[in-house]
Amino acid sequence: MAMKADETVELPEEHQEIMEKYDSESRFRKINVPWILRLVTLIAVGLALFHLITSFTGPLVTLQHRAVHTGVVLVLVFLLYPSWKKAPQDRPSVIDFFLAILSVATISYIFVDYTGIIQRAGLPNNTDILFSLLMVMLVLEGGRRVVGNGLTILCGLFLLYAFLGPELPRVIAHRGYELDDIVTYMFLTTEGIFGTAIGVSATYIFLFVLFGAFLNKTGMGQLFNDTALALAGHTSGGPAKVAVISSGFLGSINGSAVANVVTTGAFTIPLMKRTGYSKDFSGAVEASASVGGQILPPVMGATAFIMAETLGMKYSDIALAAIIPGALYYLGVLTVVHLRAKKLGLSGLSRENLPNMMDVLKERGHLLIPLVILIYMLFGGFTPIYAAAWAIISTVVISMFRKTTRMNFKSIVLALEEGTRSALGVAMACAMVGIIVGVASLTGFGLKMTNAILILGNDTLILTLFFTMIASIILGMGLPSIPTYIITSSMAAPALTHFGIEPFVSHMFVFYFGIFANLTPPVALAAFAGAGIAGGNPNRTGFISLKLAGAGILVPYVFVYGPELLMQNATAFEIIWITFTTTVGVLALGAALEGYFITKVHMLFRILAAACAVTLIIPTMMTDIIGLGLLATFVTIQIILKKRETGPIAPQTT
Repeated sequence: MAMKADETVELPEEHQEIMEKYDSESRFRKINVPWILRLVTLIAVGLALFHLITSFTGPLVTLQHRAVHTGVVLVLVFLLYPSWKKAPQDRPSVIDFFLAILSVATISYIFVDYTGIIQRAGLPNNTDILFSLLMVMLVLEGGRRVVGNGLTILCGLFLLYAFLGPELPRVIAHRGYELDDIVTYMFLTTEGIFGTAIGVSATYIFLFVLFGAFLNKTGMGQLFNDTALALAGHTSGGPAKVAVISSGFLGSINGSAVANVVTTGAFTIPLMKRTGYSKDFSGAVEASASVGGQILPPVMGATAFIMAETLGMKYSDIALAAIIPGALYYLGVLTVVHLRAKKLGLSGLSRENLPNMMDVLKERGHLLIPLVILIYMLFGGFTPIYAAAWAIISTVVISMFRKTTRMNFKSIVLALEEGTRSALGVAMACAMVGIIVGVASLTGFGLKMTNAILILGNDTLILTLFFTMIASIILGMGLPSIPTYIITSSMAAPALTHFGIEPFVSHMFVFYFGIFANLTPPVALAAFAGAGIAGGNPNRTGFISLKLAGAGILVPYVFVYGPELLMQNATAFEIIWITFTTTVGVLALGAALEGYFITKVHMLFRILAAACAVTLIIPTMMTDIIGLGLLATFVTIQIILKKRETGPIAPQTT
């Protein structure tokens, strides 16, 4: 049955519990006091409208605009998120209201005495210090409630590092800073809490999260699911391919791998299990596909816009560069999924039970128009803020084309509120990351970490890449994709510039491995969420997810050594050739990992397939020739073995 635009999909209770367990952003209070609910709606809708209006009129003065965004987010966080598990779950406490009022007062100070703050730059008075200390404490408490303990502890350690500099080991020591210097740097400048991270949250990220909420209200998720079913549902292991395709579509726009696993996985994981895939494999497919959405254009979970802001590049250049690596990642996942289905003899779903592509497009195809408008404007030179705002407006207009997708006043208000709620976690993470980046800037910690990576790498590129990969995975553990990018690009990426690697290439390298922390035990949140839905073992699911993401682990090394894969300073032939060889290498890697090609691949020939993959993926002409020779050998052997299995076909007599 088709879902109307003003209906909200409710997850089964057990799936909601899984989301709340692994995605702290979804642990909202279930408020049952009418006037408080109306207050929350008013504040959330007001913040959404503020960002929509300023996307057309232009933002306020930088510090004030970011302060409004952060302050209202803090108010909503204290009203919506309980301080601990045993706190009231149906209404905010008196302390929560007090913290919300403090948030308003602290941000109001920036407006009341803005001129004085600017004039006293570097010479804060006692009032400046008081409000600065309040803001740091409010951000840490709000972030703890939404993002969880991990990032909060990390922020606390960085603040201690700034304070205790002279007492630390010589390798990481610095001159040290007084408490008032630290907190005012975090609050009264655009280098700390109100730095680039919260700036991007207050502009690009908020509007794109809001855009996703409007698309969700029109039934875009159902369009993606039905399209994936129509395209791949009937093929071998069809449900797993449906999971990969639909999760890739949604993951690019969604920005939250865990939320994507739970919402899409609630539909795809049971289908995969019924087809014959194991619990662990089913959960891993959904996890790896959902995480991959963060590196897939056009939106890349909104990270593309932060990358553009950080590097001073055009969004369109980043999106184009990310197309081939993103496609190769999904090709790798689909290859393993397909070969597993062939090895197990799994069939697809009956065509009679699948939607017809023409019917799907007829019913909901018009919902793709806002995406087309968005991409056209982004590549046409319009600012991402302006493009996102028009995409939201066009979504409302285009939803009117059919009754099943039509948005009324109620669904528009719900989309504004839900979009704001969805943006709270990212906003708080960005504010907390601002503290980390601010301390790193104040103390020079980023340079110290860069030097540590270079020392471990022994001035060798491949070793430096390896240790940068490990650092990025550790830094990305338990974090959403956007703060993951900000931290890894600040702390780990600079080590690669020592070898003359372009900043964009190094940023893409660390971002890939930062988001793979969602699949890497012991803190593989996306994989654990998939295991929770599938009923599988969390760690086994995590390791299978890494196997499925094998291409994604190798591809970053490829574009470091061969930036042609990112379409950087390359001719058309060079781009086509490296894409061809890497594609073949990814297919060979799938055969090596799964142990199946056209027949079972024995261990010796799996090693041959792996050697073929590595040599084809290494971007030099000599290794490409060797790899193609190994490929021919591998395919020939497999064909011969397949013929031996089937034997000669006896001639038929009439």
